[in-house]
Amino acid sequence: MDRISLCIKRLNSLAELPAYQSDLAAGLDVHAALSESVTLEPGDIQLIPCGFAMAIPEGYEAQIRPRSGLACKHGISIPNAPGTIDADYRGEVKVALINLGKTAFTVEPKMRIAQMVVAEVAHCLVEEVQELNETVRGAGGFGSTGH
Repeated sequence: MDRISLCIKRLNSLAELPAYQSDLAAGLDVHAALSESVTLEPGDIQLIPCGFAMAIPEGYEAQIRPRSGLACKHGISIPNAPGTIDADYRGEVKVALINLGKTAFTVEPKMRIAQMVVAEVAHCLVEEVQELNETVRGAGGFGSTGH
């Protein structure tokens, strides 16, 4: 398996470095860099600091995704999932969490709050045309394929 280098700068002592939890995990878990607990009431959105910045290699992005356990057990998700961190961003990584559950949820210091998948991206050459090529589907939208 090819590996790329992801340079991480810890911004404060509260930060945990992102880490894979198993040998074949697709995402690195990211942690809350909090000095005290934060409570999310149902419907609340909070921006949770992670305490690190990073240098993503050119041609890649980092996608921030919900952790399935938090989503299934507590209704904790990410409102812009997946969130994208561009390769030229050098600020602190923060995760927007939303409580879609029915009860309050407490984010504890150092809690694993999301997963981060580093993926290749393609840059397109945008070309304006007068006509698009035809397909069987055409302009059929949501549900148009019968599924």
